[in-house]
Amino acid sequence: MNNMKREKLLILSGALGDGHMQAAKAILEASALYKQGLEVKVVDFMEWIHPRMHVVERYCFLQWVKHIPSSYGYMYQKTRTDSTLIFFLKHFRTTSLQRLLRLLYEEQPTLIVSTFPPASAAISLLKEKEMTDLPAATVITDHSDHSYWIHPSTDLYLVGSAGVRAALQRKGVADHKIAVTGIPVRPSYSHPYDKDRLREKLALATDAFVVLVMGGGCGIIDKSFIEQIHSDSFPANVQFVIVCGRNEKLLHRLHEALGDRDNVILTGFLEGIHEWMAAADVLITKPGGLTTSEALALQLPMLLLEPRLGQEKDNADYLIQAGVAYLCQIDDLQDQLQRLVQQPSLLEAMREKAGLCRQQDSARQVVMRILSMRSGTQEAKSVCSL
Repeated sequence: MNNMKREKLLILSGALGDGHMQAAKAILEASALYKQGLEVKVVDFMEWIHPRMHVVERYCFLQWVKHIPSSYGYMYQKTRTDSTLIFFLKHFRTTSLQRLLRLLYEEQPTLIVSTFPPASAAISLLKEKEMTDLPAATVITDHSDHSYWIHPSTDLYLVGSAGVRAALQRKGVADHKIAVTGIPVRPSYSHPYDKDRLREKLALATDAFVVLVMGGGCGIIDKSFIEQIHSDSFPANVQFVIVCGRNEKLLHRLHEALGDRDNVILTGFLEGIHEWMAAADVLITKPGGLTTSEALALQLPMLLLEPRLGQEKDNADYLIQAGVAYLCQIDDLQDQLQRLVQQPSLLEAMREKAGLCRQQDSARQVVMRILSMRSGTQEAKSVCSL
């Protein structure tokens, strides 16, 4: 009867930025839709490992990338390939591993998936030490082959593009351990939408050229960009929708500066952001892995804010080479939008290219590939004795 044991998927994620957790939620939603009887639990890895310090760690990380992104970029490049520094980053104190082992003992999963590099590292270490033999998958949430994602005991890598697959192969990862699924986005991004009906629902003019502006879950939007919005030189039918995420200070500041402009809609975090994306003509955003994958799923052309972090540069390179995005030059923003308004064929070409490189139902593909790790195998021993 052991073979009839109910499958349980444990997803380890992290709240350093919004993308890792959004990918985990996408897998959770897809599991409920496409695989009946599959139990799924999402755990914030940093909160579990460091219950008293994770809030401080997250705050310090966000301040680092916000105020001195150049140093983060330097460290990212310094650790892109295996080195002494990355070796220490990949290894954990015994107490941290014991807490993770206790989580596995309490939850008794049959499969583990990580959307967060430190969690991938910790699970790999447990497997190397023969403290668990659970099948373990890693979902890489950027178009990146950074060494922090790569660990010897990971059984399966789920990646966003064929380029990442090739990069992992060059680093010695066996081809059978890699699946190109697309970065997982919530199933709502894979639905077809009627743009006119959405605009009526969202109180947007059907004949407007809607520019959706997103700075990521933390609402990081460049100040020089905001100054451009003050200009009256944009085409008359351009309407901006600026989403500030959870950055309430930014939202308040923008209300003071732009709140009386007829062509600007300001909002904080939106659960239904997929509808706004489906109703827009172009998205201006920083090149985060999740936001740009959501745009790809909806075939929404993109203007990318200057990449500030290492993974953002990887994402921007992929999207620009694929022909689905242009780099957003803040000083020339008016000219860029004028060009897109006057040459709709440019946007149509970007939409067509997005349709060619997007992975439809990416979260569902991730779920199916994760479950296939146990196909034809006997029930794995979950956790060794504590």
